[in-house]
Amino acid sequence: MTADLPTYLTTREMADLLRVKERKIYDLAAAGEIPHSRATGKLLFPREVVLAWIENASEAPAGDGVRPAVLLGSHDPLLEWALRESGSGLAAFFDGSLDGLDRFDHLEGVAAGLHMVQDEGWNTDLVARRFRFRPVVLAEWAWRNRGIIVAPGNPLGIAAIADLAGRRVVRRQPQAGSQHLMERLFAQAGIAVPQGGPMARDEREAALAVLDGRADAAFGLAASARQFRLDFVPVCEERFDLLVSRRDWFEPPFQALIAFSRTPAFAQMAETLGGYRIDGIWTPHFNGA
Repeated sequence: MTADLPTYLTTREMADLLRVKERKIYDLAAAGEIPHSRATGKLLFPREVVLAWIENASEAPAGDGVRPAVLLGSHDPLLEWALRESGSGLAAFFDGSLDGLDRFDHLEGVAAGLHMVQDEGWNTDLVARRFRFRPVVLAEWAWRNRGIIVAPGNPLGIAAIADLAGRRVVRRQPQAGSQHLMERLFAQAGIAVPQGGPMARDEREAALAVLDGRADAAFGLAASARQFRLDFVPVCEERFDLLVSRRDWFEPPFQALIAFSRTPAFAQMAETLGGYRIDGIWTPHFNGA
């Protein structure tokens, strides 16, 4: 960790290291409770002194502890299937990208799936800001086709995001990456996000709401549309990543998942589900301290 830190940390870097807000760092420095320097005219924290302070402080945050064998975060049909078929023994609790990040931060699972759109790219900046001083790896799982799921034959003639104005569109929980992306695309199209559609907490529920007529459309995956024989209007391709505890990466459960992802059966299922591109699986996009 020492080699990855600058000689002097800024208030933002110190806040990231201690996992607190920057305001707390200013308060600690003002009270003389944290080693710091103002020699350059701004608040800086000498690396070696800070590390020694953390080592000896009784209330300093501990490193990552033992995590339960659970995969958190966003729902992905291929991942859900692979967890079972690989014999990994990993359980799943899928309730949105941001929920997964929060639970992962509190040591509630060994990994978290996410697909959070950023100003440039996917996921990396968000993870880097929050976990830059943590022993974690952000690795690619797959690129997925996301778009508008509609009834067979597309009876409403929906061809683009703008056509969803005034329609019953499935809503997702605020922690879901798909909800954040949908809101961004609606804003770009200059239309309000519909509020009257049913709520769905995963990709399967979103497609089912269209299948049973409770919604006119869902902003979902090509794989989910194919599973329920619904029509699909492609909109974009998104990168789905896994944020993994570095220690748990090398443990048997996660290694079983990695090994299974290299089998012909896995590649065949990705093709069968449809809308997946897995040629970059396990490509690292961020490596924490």
